[in-house]
Amino acid sequence: MECANRIQVLDKNDDVYSVIKKITEEGGLDESFYVCDVSELVWKCNNWKKLIPRIEPYYAVKCNDSRIVLQTMAALGTGFDCASREEIRRVLSLGVKPNKIVFANPTKKISHIIYAAEMGISAMTFDNEFELYKIKKHYPGAELILRIKCDDVTAKYVLGQKYGADPEQESERLLSLAKSLDLNVIGIAFHIGSGCSNYAIYLEALAAARHVFDIGKSLGYVFRFLDIGGGFPAKKSNSIDEIAKYVNKGLAEYFSDTNLQIISEPGNYFVNSAFKLVSNIHSKRIITEARKNGAKETSLRMYYIDVSLYTALIPVLFQEFYECRPVKSIPNAPEYPSIIWGPTCDCSDKISNGAVPMRDMEIGEWMIFEEAGGYTLSIASEFNGFPVPDIHAVVNEEDWLFLTEKAPKPLSREKFVSSKNLESYLTGLGTPCTFRTNYF
Repeated sequence: MECANRIQVLDKNDDVYSVIKKITEEGGLDESFYVCDVSELVWKCNNWKKLIPRIEPYYAVKCNDSRIVLQTMAALGTGFDCASREEIRRVLSLGVKPNKIVFANPTKKISHIIYAAEMGISAMTFDNEFELYKIKKHYPGAELILRIKCDDVTAKYVLGQKYGADPEQESERLLSLAKSLDLNVIGIAFHIGSGCSNYAIYLEALAAARHVFDIGKSLGYVFRFLDIGGGFPAKKSNSIDEIAKYVNKGLAEYFSDTNLQIISEPGNYFVNSAFKLVSNIHSKRIITEARKNGAKETSLRMYYIDVSLYTALIPVLFQEFYECRPVKSIPNAPEYPSIIWGPTCDCSDKISNGAVPMRDMEIGEWMIFEEAGGYTLSIASEFNGFPVPDIHAVVNEEDWLFLTEKAPKPLSREKFVSSKNLESYLTGLGTPCTFRTNYF
């Protein structure tokens, strides 16, 4: 395919929505696709550096492991948080140096520890004595990071119930054991939980980390590394401004040493708002019910689209619903209670949060699901034989120039295609220029 695995450079008069309109109206396509706005990734990275300049982002691969995201983050100079051998392999395949990867899984398979050793991935987390014994046997030269527990109990996903050593009750024992095993512990990590609402918890977590730093010093360690985890706001309507205030305050109070390497593990923050899912309505049903006592009839519209929870929107299973709307706007059109279903035979494959108000739509029309980049592609499967949508990547001219000329690790111009070339491509093939999900 002429422009497969390439990024469309937008004309000045184009944006993501005009591209979606062009593909859906002129492409002759009937399968869902994602649009990845690479410029959003660039903006998020610049915003991070402006607000939290002391902290180096290490992108959490598990959130969205598509090649377009990984190669853009590599070009922007971020590090990577990997949790498995395969994630490490994917990142290394982009030319990322081993010292830009942290193996941030406190409980690792032995074969994955051995692979990390072979690849020179030295930084890795632990939170228990059994992990120390494994590492001593299979990778004694690793640079270890003790993960401690400090949860925001109001977080949507409280991670401390699975990972993290108690900073008061367990940290000294574990650091003493590491010392007796002659293992090199270089610092501390924590993760306050995903979907955090109490940002002041960062002050508590940083104070706890400082406490463990001091314990390490008393045992003869000189820590030089701090990882403050992930869980940052993913919605475009939310910002990290408030978090930045607490984090910067805590760092100034507890970690004034400018030689300390400080990282974080943002995932959703980068990718969620960068992706839009565009899906086709392939079937429709109207259910009419007569109300009691002679009242007017009510009708419920049911639309069946060509992506399911399993192929694209699995976060819905965890009550993460998506803003959606028709691609084609019809001002002042009447709205009706509507339910959106996926295409599989599973009766729980329900996309909408109950009946939502929506104008009457026809078979063949398209819908946009906003902010669909986090934990969608990376968890997707082809359940019931329905494919995972391809990715169509776009970037504005300014960011194209930055990524090819001024980025920390510039991308080749061969990875891009102009809008002019894309139009002839669409006319000839009737399908979007995509980064296929199986590109690795």
